[in-house]
Amino acid sequence: MHFPLKKLVVATLFATSLVAVTTPALANISAEQSAAILKSFSDTSVTDFRGFLGTLAKGDLGKSSDVGPAISTFLDNKPLNAGQQNEINRLLGIYTRAKYGKAALETLRELVEIPTFNVDGLPQYKNPEFLKIADKIQALAKSFNLNFRNVDNRVYEISLEGSGDEVVGVHAHADVVPVTPENWVLQDGTKLDPFKVTLIGDRMYGRGTEDDKNGIVVTMYAMKVIKEEKLPLARTFKLLVDTTEETSGDAIPYYFERNPVPQYNLALDGGYPVVIAEKGSGTVMATFPVRKGEGQGAEIIAMTGGKATNQIPSASVATLVSDKPAELAASLQQAGADYAKRNGGNFKVTAQVDGKDVKLTVTGVSAHSSEPESGINPVARMLELIHSLDGKIALKHNHITDAAQYAADNWGLDYLGGKLGVGFADDFMGPLTTSPTFVGLDDKAFKLAVNLRAPKGKSPEKLKAEIAEKLSAWDKRTQVKVDFTYSLDTPMYRNPEGEWVKALLAVATENLGMAHKFGTSAGATSVHDLPNGVQFGLARPEEKYTGHTDGEFKTVEQFLLDLQIVTEMIGRVGQLPKL
Repeated sequence: MHFPLKKLVVATLFATSLVAVTTPALANISAEQSAAILKSFSDTSVTDFRGFLGTLAKGDLGKSSDVGPAISTFLDNKPLNAGQQNEINRLLGIYTRAKYGKAALETLRELVEIPTFNVDGLPQYKNPEFLKIADKIQALAKSFNLNFRNVDNRVYEISLEGSGDEVVGVHAHADVVPVTPENWVLQDGTKLDPFKVTLIGDRMYGRGTEDDKNGIVVTMYAMKVIKEEKLPLARTFKLLVDTTEETSGDAIPYYFERNPVPQYNLALDGGYPVVIAEKGSGTVMATFPVRKGEGQGAEIIAMTGGKATNQIPSASVATLVSDKPAELAASLQQAGADYAKRNGGNFKVTAQVDGKDVKLTVTGVSAHSSEPESGINPVARMLELIHSLDGKIALKHNHITDAAQYAADNWGLDYLGGKLGVGFADDFMGPLTTSPTFVGLDDKAFKLAVNLRAPKGKSPEKLKAEIAEKLSAWDKRTQVKVDFTYSLDTPMYRNPEGEWVKALLAVATENLGMAHKFGTSAGATSVHDLPNGVQFGLARPEEKYTGHTDGEFKTVEQFLLDLQIVTEMIGRVGQLPKL
């Protein structure tokens, strides 16, 4: 979906005229030089940007042949060439990190302490926690002298005005996925509060530190610096804070029904350096009507899984009732150990008597469902384990054993759709992935969601039809009572072009030491269907993404680097003569 671009009114950039180039010039400041600069300054020793540059000019860096000319030219209010302009923006990012790093960390802590997850039956825009975070963001914007609009408590808009007609939308979200508090325990036994930032080493543990309150914070501080330094921009930047990104996804469409769509959109809710493709995400939801247990033996009366369809939990727990709980627990413990050994031994199965019940627990490794390869799915293993017990341990058949048979027969432990025979892959975007995730149980039904992430190469309609045909044949053959519903988005793929995308790629790769190549993602963001939409961080693709996981964290170093990068990006993209 592409929108016609309005004619750009070119602003004076740092009171200079910029030379247009087809290939972005490098900012000749290495990571080592950046570190040296940061070591020389603190938030108390930095006054303003010009003073920061003046101090640099007197030091070794300023006297070197690399950036000394850019600093002196800027301080003399003379025209900068493209390379010098990029160096000044690099230094702007470093300055922001030095001056506001500690304050930004404190703001992140304050936002994490607001538990902005979905509450069943309560719309986000009526949830008191969202009203609280809206007030917090509004107060912050006001103190930063930024324009703030609360659009019916669906989207919070923070604007940094430029002189031209173009708008760049920067997307982040205030909502987080739910937590299972008892799963927030480190391997050494340390218990974490998901809604308090706990600093251990360089890691800041807390829900939203990675996904996605960090994006809100770094953007607002970047805007603050550019505003207070009165650095002119050729276009407006709008930070759009979504409130339903992790659930219904209806807040951003609501906003755009009432407000213009930015011509350019980037999400700080994915991966570095610049992600131009997102898989389509969807769900196969299987609903099994609750039925009375049939046969002899113990009965499974409950089972846990992910709290959301896009979350692979660290553990799944099944509750069983039996006349002989100790005997049952011993049998399950042995069967579970054998099952784990047969299937890689990289997860743990335990069975313990709990009053009159027996708790069967499969402990794996939590992951975002878009990256099942980075975790060990306990939901898939629990269901297959339960099904494997049939005929070995006396179990009554009910809705949960029905679900176990369904999962074992059609999905198994393979997360590439191979068990069902629907797997395929794209050379750039990678393979289809399939992950049993969400488990829900009430007095009427047991629900099991399989999360899908599909690359380009097969239409959503065709893939859904293939899956439905195979599951329908299985249902007919087994006579299991189940109802299926299907959803799947179209994958996003952008043809990367334009000076702004080149600038994004340069800023990220130069600061992070990454290959100068565009990336792809299995995670969908709010720019999926927007014009010129790409991801610009804030996660590093070579490291496991901790958003949605039990024990989510962001390192202090990466957060501060994000602050530096996003500041440089807004300055650089905001001052390009043409995007």
